[in-house]
Amino acid sequence: MLKKLKIAIANVHLDLGAGRRGVDMGPSAIHLAGLKSGIESLGHQVMENFAIGVASQEMVDPGDPHARFLPEITRVCSELADRVELALDHGWFPVVLGGDHSVAIGTISGIARWYRKRGQRIGVIWADAHTDSNTPETSPSGNIHGMPLAVLLGHGPPELVAIAGDEPALRIGDVCVIGARDIDMTERSVVHQMGLRVYTMSELDERGTAVCVREAIERVSAHTAGIHLSFDLDGVDPQHAPGVGTPVPGGLNLRESHLICEKVAQTGKVLGVEMVELNPVIDSENRTGKLAVWLILSALGKTIL
Repeated sequence: MLKKLKIAIANVHLDLGAGRRGVDMGPSAIHLAGLKSGIESLGHQVMENFAIGVASQEMVDPGDPHARFLPEITRVCSELADRVELALDHGWFPVVLGGDHSVAIGTISGIARWYRKRGQRIGVIWADAHTDSNTPETSPSGNIHGMPLAVLLGHGPPELVAIAGDEPALRIGDVCVIGARDIDMTERSVVHQMGLRVYTMSELDERGTAVCVREAIERVSAHTAGIHLSFDLDGVDPQHAPGVGTPVPGGLNLRESHLICEKVAQTGKVLGVEMVELNPVIDSENRTGKLAVWLILSALGKTIL
């Protein structure tokens, strides 16, 4: 039987971490596609639906070219972490809508802090075309949306790492990337050195997506309180998700994308969900916004039967 949740929706209108404008409008597109009514149709209750505002790129100095807009992104992620932690204090389930993937620094830091106070760790399934494990030293662009997973594992700008508290938000054995197919050459050495488990599209094709997803879920839930799903819509193939910040051909198809969300939901140990990198400017008739809603509902327990 589907557990009924009390949900807090965070709308983070952040595009400072990305290389192109538009993903700041992602949360609005997801709501236009019917998120709230979809959540309520499952019997869940939306307790809070709040927005975190962000200064426009034109109004902020990018600063350090190796970590662009770092002070403003730090502010936004710090505020998000506090709001997520507060929602958990109320017993509410966090659903975070981005914005670029740097918002995950705030989301996951807040969840990790809450569970750490209770002596527990959290696991993360990171669905993405990229591994997001650059640091300012390895990033070819200086865009922080390519760095959040490294930050959460303790590598990168100290002010971002510190949002999680006295220790990094995640341990390397508690996170898996699924769907990767575009990793910067300079980033590969970081991934190998950290020992990050990455299920590339090649591995999904060779071994089967269901097998890999099951294995990843077992890994990240083995020693943790549960699983947070961080879903970058560019993990989906552009033919199904055309409106994303950094589209890469050869990605997850519709069924594979739903399978990831459904399998995480079936554990009964979902701690939070975030959906990021939707860019309505380049979408077609809000196709990607509708897909985002379908995936969130799958992660919240919607099934075929």
